[in-house]
Amino acid sequence: MPPKKSKAKAEDKTSKPAEDAAKSEQPTKDSPEEVKVGASHEPDETTDETSSKKRKKAPSTDEPQKAQRRSGRGAPKSQPSQEQLLKYMLSTAARELCQPEDETEDIAKRGDIRTYSSGAMSPFEELLCAVILSRPISHRLGLRTTRTVLNHPYNFNSAKATRDAGSEKQHQALWDARTQHKDKTADQIGALAEVVLEKFTADGDTDGTQMYRVREECDHDVDRERDFMQSNIKGLGKTGLDIFFRRIQWTWPKAYPFVDDRTTQSLRKLGLPEDGEELRDLVEKHWDILKAEQLAGDDEETKKRRAFTVVLERAAGADLEGKHEALLAAAAEAQ
Repeated sequence: MPPKKSKAKAEDKTSKPAEDAAKSEQPTKDSPEEVKVGASHEPDETTDETSSKKRKKAPSTDEPQKAQRRSGRGAPKSQPSQEQLLKYMLSTAARELCQPEDETEDIAKRGDIRTYSSGAMSPFEELLCAVILSRPISHRLGLRTTRTVLNHPYNFNSAKATRDAGSEKQHQALWDARTQHKDKTADQIGALAEVVLEKFTADGDTDGTQMYRVREECDHDVDRERDFMQSNIKGLGKTGLDIFFRRIQWTWPKAYPFVDDRTTQSLRKLGLPEDGEELRDLVEKHWDILKAEQLAGDDEETKKRRAFTVVLERAAGADLEGKHEALLAAAAEAQ
């Protein structure tokens, strides 16, 4: 059982949000198993310069191998075209390069579970995850927390289900996630469910899953929606709102095409356009090649927005896991 709130540890005010945290973190009392995220590293190819003096060398069977290594040194790595890269990023094969290793292991162990890295989510689920991922914890801990609260035995998939679970179960979920800042995050989740049911729910949305009222109250104006949500949800700031609108834009088209500041860095590392409109145009340009049946959406325009959103999410995920170079290499090799 989680400790009482009176014994909770003081928060680390200098920590960064989950999406901006370093790719490694020191083991903590709350998360003893946390180790450095497995970034992919190239072998060190630097060698000492040989003497400029001419010396006769004894014949060696190693010479052909050495010559081969020398001839390959400095050769440019194979880079995928933007079309190749986009196509690969939208494939199921790219998924493992864009999520933490413990998520891959969790999926293998538990089967068909809801995760932040795959599948479409409801507006409430997206907001819940945005709140968690904007907390001052690492990306890996943030994703593990989302997997815990969205699946059995908690299933916080709607505002009603989250509120009805009660404070004790909300706190137990965060304890089971083995994350940091458990009590404060659990309190924030409980408060979020109450706000969504009280202020974001309209007719036809009794469990608060779709949050229709946010868009109705703000006349689908994105700036007003952001202000409305921030003024009603305690602790929700720019980072959380950016995460939410980056993910929700495929079903809230007035927010499309949106690229948040954090994700521009990830797109830059992959050589993709950092501007939302330019990236949208690139997806449109190659759509005949990119269109994939597995993408969510009832019509082609929705699928295009979904493709745009998935590209952003996988760019950010690969970057945060230190695997953007591995993603480029895999895309270059894919047929």
